[in-house]
Amino acid sequence: MALFDFVYDKFSKDIGIDLGTANTLVYVKGKGIVINEPSVVAINQKTKQILAIGNDAKRMVGRTPAHIVAHRPLTDGVISDFDVTEQMLRYFIEKVSQAAFGFLSRPRVVVGIPSGVTEVEKRAVQDATLNAGARAAFLIEEPMAAAIGARLPVQDPQGCFIVDIGGGTSEIAVISLGGIVVSKSIRVAGDEMNENIIQFARDEYNLLIGERMAEDAKIKIGSAYPLKEKQKYPIRGRDILTGLPKEVIVTDEQIRRALSRSVKQIVNNIKLAVEESPPELVADIMDRGITLAGGGALLRGLDKLLAEETQMPITIADDPLTAVVRGTGVILEDIEALKDVLVPTEFGQIPR
Repeated sequence: MALFDFVYDKFSKDIGIDLGTANTLVYVKGKGIVINEPSVVAINQKTKQILAIGNDAKRMVGRTPAHIVAHRPLTDGVISDFDVTEQMLRYFIEKVSQAAFGFLSRPRVVVGIPSGVTEVEKRAVQDATLNAGARAAFLIEEPMAAAIGARLPVQDPQGCFIVDIGGGTSEIAVISLGGIVVSKSIRVAGDEMNENIIQFARDEYNLLIGERMAEDAKIKIGSAYPLKEKQKYPIRGRDILTGLPKEVIVTDEQIRRALSRSVKQIVNNIKLAVEESPPELVADIMDRGITLAGGGALLRGLDKLLAEETQMPITIADDPLTAVVRGTGVILEDIEALKDVLVPTEFGQIPR
């Protein structure tokens, strides 16, 4: 066995994966981030054949004939379709291993998972990763990976506060001594914000818009705090009453009002995490502040709103979208020194 390990170590590049609801990012040891593609798979319902994965599949969303379905195999950060997730993982692992040595490329893989998942959900992620071609699969909670990716001193005896707002879940955690002291994992994040905008368009204008249009509006003029300059954006869809195409111009204030429900839930859970933290760690957090990661950290004015609500300094991580996968990359560089931050599993292998 040791001989096989030696051979695989020689010919394999260890991989870190941020298996997100919206996007999957892949980090290869020694190379950095090599894949950043949507977690979308297009399937032919008649033949059960997978037609496209990632960017190619995303382009098909909402534009396919009845027998072709483009869907996400992960819901709220956890696997909802095991077989499709396994094939998606295999696709990404093979894509980065092609340049290596074919059948000899059996990488060790570190995968980020939400902090609130069950043992069964952990098992599903690990099994899918092993079945996709990994020789060992290690799990790390996303807030821990995001904190490491944001270069927070997670192994020090001081409190670090991280908020990772992804596509399916918002992960809120207080970390000290390499462990999570307080955590909140809520299924309110980027997807829920898109849903807020879809609901707003339906209620306010009888306009049926798609997820992509809602996301575009969120990215272009979405905010959590009043902007200095007023902004407008055209949204297009189908009029529910006439069934005909329709375009309306919405303002940043309207979108902010639509997003406020989700933003409020995230803010309230951050406050709860502060309330549940030991006083010594709260003192540390008051000095260091709260670090924001994930795509949701890019929502305009969210840092200002949080600073107002929590009375603490707020920092947005460098390149917040890639914080989790960069954290898995740091672990890959020295998996032995950082093995304590990995999720202990009854069925997993301990890094050797």
